[in-house]
Amino acid sequence: MSITVSDPFGAVSDSQLPMLALALDPVAAKSEFKRRLPRLSGEGRLQLKAIRVIRHKPGRRCVVEYDVEVKQPDAPQHVVTLIGKIRARRSGNEGFRQLEAVWNAGFQSDSADGISVPEQIGVISRFQMWFQRKIEGETATRLLTEQDGVRLAVRIAEAIHKLHRANVPTERAHTMTDELRILRECLTKVAGQKPEWSARIGRLMHASERLGATVPEPKASGIHRDFYPAQVIVDASRLYLIDFDLYCQGDPGLDVGNFIGHMTEQSLRERGHAEALAEQERALEERFVELAGNASRTAIRVYTTLTLVRHVFLSTQFPERQQSTEKLLQLCEQRLGLA
Repeated sequence: MSITVSDPFGAVSDSQLPMLALALDPVAAKSEFKRRLPRLSGEGRLQLKAIRVIRHKPGRRCVVEYDVEVKQPDAPQHVVTLIGKIRARRSGNEGFRQLEAVWNAGFQSDSADGISVPEQIGVISRFQMWFQRKIEGETATRLLTEQDGVRLAVRIAEAIHKLHRANVPTERAHTMTDELRILRECLTKVAGQKPEWSARIGRLMHASERLGATVPEPKASGIHRDFYPAQVIVDASRLYLIDFDLYCQGDPGLDVGNFIGHMTEQSLRERGHAEALAEQERALEERFVELAGNASRTAIRVYTTLTLVRHVFLSTQFPERQQSTEKLLQLCEQRLGLA
């Protein structure tokens, strides 16, 4: 039976990720799935149905979906969709072990509190790719704007606090110094693209550094470090946290500030003003502070502003967002007292 392959990005030709050619080859994938993914093949006879490249950053990483039909003797046939991830200069084992460690820290698919992560399935060394089950449901991006958005924001605060409390070990760390270094790199690119804004960008960076210096030394824990609404999948009453590629030791306030900053940027871009999701943002912050302690509030608010400053750069990277770049710049100047 034929296996459909969709590669709209041309990832198969990525010379810096040569393993993709094998991972996107139906014959190789069919063979490796049967032999290298016992968690899946143990469920019955497998038949690969489709391969889809859904994200590709040339030379750096790729995400591929695989539809696999599972046939069991005493059960109806069903299709499982797996997500496979490849990163340059990685074997796949690190990402698999990281997700497995979080899963084992109380984030299983049947956890009593309704907060989970996707089930990790295995690693195919030949592809340098690791696999997890795809979660059905919808990301929180749109749901936060709906009538039940405030309640969802409260649940998200509880979910990220659970991750911080779990404090799954990691050797990687991220500090305020790292955050400001990345921010400076981003703003330097904006100044290069918009030389007429060079003075404004310079003042923005200096003000961001002054603001970052006001954050007390944190009690570091394991943090997501890339936490925003699209990283939360809602499936009925269960929340799933996804994408732990940047998981590290750091300030828990970063996760919440980053999340709120993304909500504010979404409000400005989609609704034309920064306050559209203010009630949801307050609910998220207040519930997290209630759980983590009032000392976290300063870090949350500082990282919210720094996230918005970073979005000045991010908005220049997507044609559909470029109309909001100057509005973001103005908002950041207001927040930093530069207006």
